[in-house]
Amino acid sequence: MEKKKVAVPLVCHGHSRPVVDLFYSPITRDGFFLISASKDSTPMLRNGETGDWIGTFQGHKGAVWSSCLDTNALRAASASADFSAKLWDALTGDELHSFEHKHIVRACAFSEDTHLLLTGGVEKILRIFDLNRPDALPREVDNSPGSIRTVAWLHSDQTILSSCADAFGVRLWDLRSGKIVQTLETKSPVTSAEVSQDGRYITTADGSTVKFWDANHFGLVKSYSMPCDVESASLEPKHGNKFIAGGEDMWVHVFDFHTGEELGCNKGHHGPVHCVRFSPGGESYASGSEDGTIRIWQTGPLTHEENDPLPGNGPSGKVKAVAEEVARKIESGLHIGREGKTGEKDKTYA
Repeated sequence: MEKKKVAVPLVCHGHSRPVVDLFYSPITRDGFFLISASKDSTPMLRNGETGDWIGTFQGHKGAVWSSCLDTNALRAASASADFSAKLWDALTGDELHSFEHKHIVRACAFSEDTHLLLTGGVEKILRIFDLNRPDALPREVDNSPGSIRTVAWLHSDQTILSSCADAFGVRLWDLRSGKIVQTLETKSPVTSAEVSQDGRYITTADGSTVKFWDANHFGLVKSYSMPCDVESASLEPKHGNKFIAGGEDMWVHVFDFHTGEELGCNKGHHGPVHCVRFSPGGESYASGSEDGTIRIWQTGPLTHEENDPLPGNGPSGKVKAVAEEVARKIESGLHIGREGKTGEKDKTYA
């Protein structure tokens, strides 16, 4: 009988409370980066390939529900229970601006051209801030049927996507008119909505179902029942042939996109999985959990056999060169030391 393969993730410690959101930057000339949001109020930035800690953004006074990076990974944004969304310099960790709201902010997203920041939360209002004029009043799009849970941009920043914590479906808003142009119907509130890297699909998780929608014509392409209630799902960006889902059973499941067949099940978290995301190249994916850890799993056959050494989190080869280049640029900003490795929390952005 063939011994079952056991996937070995890179485990990233550092958060003291549950990890509730993960976001990968696109691939930049310095590599790609992973930012995490946690109820401990401190978003963290990591090397997306190795999981090595780069810095911690300090300034929020409440749980951070969402965080993201702009297209060039030069700025970060975060949405918090302290009634604010903050804009950060991702190289130095400096707070560039705080956008005040009147209630909890649950979601934020940079526009593709990086000039706008979209936020949503308990107020049921979508706000669009002009980052070239951060002190100007935002454009507001209301009439959301419930407390906003997720937001995203699509169609070259012409359309806004949103879902609600207490209302079913996904709404698509035309930015020019501010009106809902389409609603993607679901039977439960949508807890995760992701626009695929090529702009073809919208991946949603609602209840125990993962759905894939045509992002241009809005038709339902595929719908799969999951083994448990799932909170998050993500489509592999390179080939689009598999997807991942995580939820209340504490496992990260891998499925075939075309058939829905389960290809793998990664165990290791000690609490429900709140968020899963594929890296921009599809070679790995990350999961964040109630247990406060982030785990980075290899898409390929990285398995652990008895007596084999477990993989470390240190960079090697090509990865090392990328990490050293990033470190050199960060150090030149004189705001951050390079002693922090995965899971260390004693170094923070000034």
